[in-house]
Amino acid sequence: MLRKLYLLGPKIAYSFPVQLLFNNIKRNHVLMLCWVVLFAMVTGSFGKYLGIPYLFLDPEYLNAVNFRSFFIMGLVTAGFITAFHITCYITDGHRFSFVGTLSRPFSRFALNNSIIPVVFMITYIYEIVEFQIHNEYSSPGILAWNLTGLLTGYVVMTLIFFIYFWFTNKDIFKYVVCRIDEKIKQNVQVTRASVMKKLDIARKKQVRVDNYLDYDLKVKEVEEHTFYDKATILQVFDQNHFNLVVIELMIFIIITVLGIFKDYPMFQLPAASSFIIFLTVFVMMAGAFSYWFGNWSATVAILLFLIFNYLVGEEFFTKKYEAFGLDYQRHTAEYSIRSLQQLNDSTHIQRDRQATFVMLENWRKKFPAERKPRMVFVCASGGGKRAALWTLTAMQASDSLTNGKLLENTILITGASGGLIGASYYRELKLQQKLGNNVRPNAMMHRRKIATDNLNPLIFSLMANDLFVGFTKFEYGGNFYYRDRGYTFEEQLNQITEEYLNKPIAAYDSAERNAVIPMMILTPTIVNDGRKLYIASRPVSFMNYDILNFPQHAFPKISGVDFQTLFEDHNGANLRFLSALRMSATFPYITPNTTLPTEPAIKIMDAGISDNFGVSDAVRFLFAFKDWIAENTSGVIFVSIRDSPKLDNVKQRTGQTIVDDFTQPISSVYNNFENFQDINSDMLIGHAKSWFKGSIDRIDLQYETENYVPILQNMDSIRQHNSRASLSWRLTTREKYSIEYTINSTENQAQLMRLAALLGDSLLVSR
Repeated sequence: MLRKLYLLGPKIAYSFPVQLLFNNIKRNHVLMLCWVVLFAMVTGSFGKYLGIPYLFLDPEYLNAVNFRSFFIMGLVTAGFITAFHITCYITDGHRFSFVGTLSRPFSRFALNNSIIPVVFMITYIYEIVEFQIHNEYSSPGILAWNLTGLLTGYVVMTLIFFIYFWFTNKDIFKYVVCRIDEKIKQNVQVTRASVMKKLDIARKKQVRVDNYLDYDLKVKEVEEHTFYDKATILQVFDQNHFNLVVIELMIFIIITVLGIFKDYPMFQLPAASSFIIFLTVFVMMAGAFSYWFGNWSATVAILLFLIFNYLVGEEFFTKKYEAFGLDYQRHTAEYSIRSLQQLNDSTHIQRDRQATFVMLENWRKKFPAERKPRMVFVCASGGGKRAALWTLTAMQASDSLTNGKLLENTILITGASGGLIGASYYRELKLQQKLGNNVRPNAMMHRRKIATDNLNPLIFSLMANDLFVGFTKFEYGGNFYYRDRGYTFEEQLNQITEEYLNKPIAAYDSAERNAVIPMMILTPTIVNDGRKLYIASRPVSFMNYDILNFPQHAFPKISGVDFQTLFEDHNGANLRFLSALRMSATFPYITPNTTLPTEPAIKIMDAGISDNFGVSDAVRFLFAFKDWIAENTSGVIFVSIRDSPKLDNVKQRTGQTIVDDFTQPISSVYNNFENFQDINSDMLIGHAKSWFKGSIDRIDLQYETENYVPILQNMDSIRQHNSRASLSWRLTTREKYSIEYTINSTENQAQLMRLAALLGDSLLVSR
């Protein structure tokens, strides 16, 4: 027995599949990194917080997870694996010259190079089964049908490539050597040098292989052959380089066509498939680099990156994402300390305050003169799609339980990112109802719509449009803009909100001024200096009212700038409301930073950077009108709709590695970002009680999933006891359920009862 194992060991060690695996690990580090990323994504080791694994395990196409969506995943996965085989063959085929003696050498090479792809497919299918059973509660029939789609797509794409290589990669050693050699001589010198270098390696540094796996899955011994001349080796490289160019050209054409028609839903591939396509192009480019530049490929790649990086810094290739509705053809607005001081002088601030008093008076007229109402500030936190769905759910429940008093008593809505998307959608539904349209703001269908996937078109637009196409334009407000990733985000948002929000920001001025709906102030962050950009239906420079309290010789740092005042000459009032939401919800790497027409040009980032909960903006509004509010109300209520628990458990830090210790100074800041803002918000409200002559109450509606959501008791295999919805623009079925059901928690129900009691209690005005 031991003797058999002793004899079997070398056969396994020097088999072609094992030697190819060792060769990939030893030499092809870029390819191995791609595989590591894919394995990490599908197993949940990377991107859990952002929901990246779900894009692979629950791919969505045309708003459905079914045979078609998995079929597409099978197609692109097979394409990536083929690209992996091609690149390995080009870079390392010369190390195994015996392959050239076989018919259809590439096909046999790919078969023996399949250890990693086979392990990946087994792992991928296993993770899909685990996820679909424990997270999506798929029936065995549906799960089997979806896996059939995955395998069918994989087989179809594999057959397409197999047929192509069957007719192109014939017994190339039987071709006329002189003809091929003459063809190769026409190539540039760097190609010739690279090939001759590989020829030398092939002669002197052959990898020992004793056996290989053949088409019939039988192990065959490698026969001894004399070494082939250089023309034969050159022929191998030339044939495979041509195949690589053809396939890359085909992929580029497909991406270009899909990019042109990306606004049509049927051309918007699942987000995970878009990533795999991008990875496929990257792998094939790595193979091309290796072929053309040989051992210099890494150096050339770094050099080209540095050159490209420099040119981007010099704005040769910089792509600017614009805010739709603004006129970028006019002279840029000055953005400097001097201009900020001018835009926030007492004249501007008092002008905007007086205009807002009209809204306050109209708000007061909605209630009986003999009773002072409570004024409500709704503050909706950011958090991508989960925050949008949670905010809408919380506002529907709150307004329903208070018999419509929530929005009637609300004077202002603030917040960030997805929270403001959900709040603006609900506010619009209430407006449509008051305008006499057949709309039921509290219907479940609106939650279904707001929870619809936004990520697929965004990721595909990033790959197909922003990187390769990006030349088509559209018209809005008399100006033309590119159909870029920002446009894709807005169009998707427009669809899921039933096209109600497709209007300029000034369109809300009349309804807000007459107190038909609450005012909304969006506050995205200016990347250049960290200030806020106050965007509303009319100028709101009174948000900087506090600077009027500083002595004349003092130099207070102005916290923000009013959008309409800054861009008065650029049709600021015509800004598309969807663009304002996009700027407030600039999700890193997904939603692009918007560039505004100023000098110097300013870029806009997510509102959550400065205040993810919107409390500080509500306090600023309260301070600007504190005397009127104290005189005309029985107090104020801050309704904070949070997509995270405020008093979360303190996590114990165990198993600190060297990397953990090294990254802790930065990671601690990132992990405690919301805690810093919470502490600051509590401090602001605490201080407000010292200068506001009225009562201040706070209601916290929190999305947290600990013990009270029945469907979440069986924790999923990816998050390992972390059942929170991911921070993404796409939610799974389980995540949607957990978000909606959270409103039924004991804590949230208690807060809703308290809110109803506060709004039902108003003070009688003494006569």
